Amino acid sequence: MVPHAAAAQNVDALTSDMARAVAEEGLIGVTWSRIAPEGVTLGAAGLRDRVRQIPMQPGDRVQVGSVAKSLLATGVLMLATEGRVDLDAPAARYLPGVVVDNPWSSDATLLVRHLLDHTGGLEDVHLWQVFTLRGDPDAPLSHSLGREGRAVHVRYPPGARSSYSNVGYLLLGMIIEEVTAERYESWLDANLLRPLAMHNSTFAFVSQTGQYADTTLAMGHFEGGSPYASFAVPVRPATQFTTTAADMALFARFLMSDGVVNGRTLVDRAMLLGMAVPTTTEAVQAGLTSGYALGLAARERWGITGKCHLGNLGTFRAILCLYPEHQRAFFAAYNIDPEDANWNRPDSILATSLRVPQDARLPAAAPDSDPAAWNGWYAVRPHRFGQFAYLDEVFAITRVAWNGQVLRMQPFQGREQTLQSVGGALFSLSGRQNATHVLTTTSDNVRILSDGLRTFEQVSKWRVIALWISALLGALAVIYLLIAGTTRSILTWRRKRLRNEPLRWASAALLMLIIAPLLYLAYPFLAIGDSTAANVLMSILTALLPVALTISLVQRVQSGMITRAAVVDAIALSAALQWCIVLIFWRLVPLMLWR
Repeated sequence: MVPHAAAAQNVDALTSDMARAVAEEGLIGVTWSRIAPEGVTLGAAGLRDRVRQIPMQPGDRVQVGSVAKSLLATGVLMLATEGRVDLDAPAARYLPGVVVDNPWSSDATLLVRHLLDHTGGLEDVHLWQVFTLRGDPDAPLSHSLGREGRAVHVRYPPGARSSYSNVGYLLLGMIIEEVTAERYESWLDANLLRPLAMHNSTFAFVSQTGQYADTTLAMGHFEGGSPYASFAVPVRPATQFTTTAADMALFARFLMSDGVVNGRTLVDRAMLLGMAVPTTTEAVQAGLTSGYALGLAARERWGITGKCHLGNLGTFRAILCLYPEHQRAFFAAYNIDPEDANWNRPDSILATSLRVPQDARLPAAAPDSDPAAWNGWYAVRPHRFGQFAYLDEVFAITRVAWNGQVLRMQPFQGREQTLQSVGGALFSLSGRQNATHVLTTTSDNVRILSDGLRTFEQVSKWRVIALWISALLGALAVIYLLIAGTTRSILTWRRKRLRNEPLRWASAALLMLIIAPLLYLAYPFLAIGDSTAANVLMSILTALLPVALTISLVQRVQSGMITRAAVVDAIALSAALQWCIVLIFWRLVPLMLWR
């Protein structure tokens, strides 16, 4: 078979495999590019619009979600190459209007590099910064920080641990605007995309309908396949980018180059090489090389290690992976992002089609110290989403146990993971070629386990058990109050003695909390961060709940504790009230999803 015919056959086989994966995984459509020394191949499968049954084409424009961070980071590296931004300077130098609340500022200043590496100790977004239908693509970036004096709170010493933060990349967009005196979108379009000949890409807001409509943009789809036009996101520097598979191939080529374009050094080669090579974290200091740096993450999948970035936008999902040593890469964008899809399937089809040699497997080796010392309960520190830290503390606890041969990670929710020692303090996840985790201790002798992107810190099991007991007692009490309180309230109401029933306040408040969420059916899920009637009502009702419980408890005590039922009522009310107090401490009561 002649080479061109063989290549065409390979492309056809790849398209068939991708089309089958799209159909069987419940996806809508995909467009992709494969980059190799011999050239770039483009492809597409499925539909660009499910309702109108329009096939996806290789040249269709798509949105990439967080893959935009790799491009924004490259823009910051351009400014660093020009000497206009110092990566190791305090971020505050370029953010004069932002208050950085950093309790460790004397020893660990928040640097620009930390923002690029997700090691700034910042929490990730609140719901209103992403899930909103009221976003304004022309609003100043500072508005996306909120109304609380535009303060940025540092929750962990900068540089020590990786914790993914869209807010960090929002700040990087603000830094670009401060340094260039331009909107970051227009500056990057002119100074990054144009030199790379990415003429079908833009950082500006683009949608399928309305004022910013583009007929070449594939339609996004939400869970279930419903078409959904793109919407403006407040933290747009972290996620807003429209492109094509061909343009992303140009970008991938550049990231694997020496950084020179038409005789001009766009980005210093050392900076390009430093992407996905973390340098500051506790995990790196302990010997783990994987992690996130300068806009990309080191990621081993399918037996090969690449520099990758994933992107999720609710209605789109994208992946970019580079293998610089082999000058190979792939990009794919899907116009739907279902949670239950097996994304490993289509991604692996593209990755293996590149024929990148597999990494050599690290042999098992005895650890330097006894891993049994790390047995115990672990929680992610810092929490990614501060708004929902309580849920992590209760439901995302992981138990670590060494059985003499392997280290087992048993999450409260999710599948158990098995780690094999590969020598020193390093461990490899079952099925991986390289070290994926490391055991180490902090400067104050706290044991941690890290995979380079998250850090699990040992916590007291009694603290975990206390939180579980609190939640369990609270949930049981709520069930009791709903059943007993509602039943008695109905009976006493019929007998015209409702005012004599102490549980009426508690049961009424709980019933309203159950009924109120029905209001959310009137709004799309992507508006969950807006101050809708549903959200405002939930805030009011959750604020009133502890008040209602307190009133019922006082009335129950005042009416006498002479029967067993009265004692049970008082215990249930106390259990529910203590849970409310715990939730108030964790800022979940009152529940204000738009803040």
